[in-house]
Amino acid sequence: MIRIDWKKLHGRAMACALALAAAALLLPPAPALAQSAPQPRTGLPDFTDLVERVGPAVVNIRTMERVRSMPQEQGQMDEEMQEFFRRFFGTPMPNIPNLPRGPRGPGPGQEQPRGVGSGFILSADGFVMTNAHVVEGADEVLVTLPDKREFKARIVGADKRTDVAVVKIDAAGLPFVKVGDVSKLKVGEWVMAIGSPFGLENTVTAGIVSAKARDTGDYLPFIQTDVAINPGNSGGPLVNLRGEVVGINSQIYSRSGGFMGISFAIPMDEAIRVAEQLRTSGKVTRGRIGVQIDQVTKDVAESIGLGKPQGALVRSVEPGGPADKAGIEAGDIITRFAGQAIERATDLPRLVGNTKPGTRAGMTVFRRGGSRELAVQVAEFEPDKPAQRAQGSEQRQRGSASPAAQSLGLAVSDLTEAQRDELNVKGGVRVESVAEAAARAGIREGDVILQIGNTEVGNVREFDAVVAKVDRSKPIPVLLRRGELATYLLIRPAR
Repeated sequence: MIRIDWKKLHGRAMACALALAAAALLLPPAPALAQSAPQPRTGLPDFTDLVERVGPAVVNIRTMERVRSMPQEQGQMDEEMQEFFRRFFGTPMPNIPNLPRGPRGPGPGQEQPRGVGSGFILSADGFVMTNAHVVEGADEVLVTLPDKREFKARIVGADKRTDVAVVKIDAAGLPFVKVGDVSKLKVGEWVMAIGSPFGLENTVTAGIVSAKARDTGDYLPFIQTDVAINPGNSGGPLVNLRGEVVGINSQIYSRSGGFMGISFAIPMDEAIRVAEQLRTSGKVTRGRIGVQIDQVTKDVAESIGLGKPQGALVRSVEPGGPADKAGIEAGDIITRFAGQAIERATDLPRLVGNTKPGTRAGMTVFRRGGSRELAVQVAEFEPDKPAQRAQGSEQRQRGSASPAAQSLGLAVSDLTEAQRDELNVKGGVRVESVAEAAARAGIREGDVILQIGNTEVGNVREFDAVVAKVDRSKPIPVLLRRGELATYLLIRPAR
């Protein structure tokens, strides 16, 4: 049997407890439990305050047109379907056989609905911004405010190139929007749209910024969003979470005519620049330098020593135009204009267009392996003129098929003086026949080769000399003229 001395055990326990307490006093204090890091917000933003602030300045726009002649008997389309076909198919609604007919439309001289759209008030005295395509061809523009007041509007000016228009209503003390700084807009940022899709006034939709400076082939770099935009939203505002308008909803990408998750808005900084000119003079004045341009591909950039695909490739120069007088040549690559880098070809027309006519601007061009500085005096933009091929006799010569040229699949001939004058070139050789590597590169009979491997060729003799020296282990860049346009192609010799 084991006896336990409880007094001794209790004394030892007390001694241990006191020792532990003393040790704890000597040790540094234990760190507090780490507070959990702040968690990102997972809830969706609340747009109610934005709608209350911006909504009163967003308007519905209806347009009317006078009937010039008696239309064929057909059902009278509602306004939103007219807008649908005009905006997304570029044509009126087709006359479909056996379609159920409605009452005969209005007669000549009478007005009929033409389309619907949206807009927003820029100032308390009644200036309203919208899309140019919303008011294009309208004989009468009606603006309806959220409080149901309706005004006849006067078109101050419209600019088709940017799709921006300004109209004026006779009113005062109106609520108006605040314009935001587009440069601070970030991809992934929440944005909201207010408009009249299919004529449904004051409709609010929301989403995020999908991309900035999206090149769609138009004059402006668009803001891409996934905000639901449909016919009738055109001209309405794109609003950030600070309640500032950062864009004008203008286009959608669609295969069906309806929203498919990709919408485009005109950046507000560009729109305001246009609106100021429209309010001042009723039109927009732009600069021009008289060139046709194209993108620079990665392969071409590497083969000519440019490094990366950047700048605008000059495909043709208007004879006697500003660029011609400045010394720009077809085949040049403009990499800077007025101190600003040209990352993509579409940057150039925007920078030139925003330059006041008469301004002398510096340019950096890449030509035959090196950069050089030029200066051009910007002229005023004029409507595009169709390119006309110079007419004249082409004296075809027997093509040269030297061993050097044959190795590339080419036979070439010298240009006649008349051909040089027609093309406005100093030299070059005409392609008389093409095969093998040259054919694979896309060179055609009748093309005029101006450069091989960054070296100018003035005649057949110079052409053969250059071809004999080129490095055939790499793609060979060829600058050629085809009609009025210049382009680069790459010949890849067989190894």
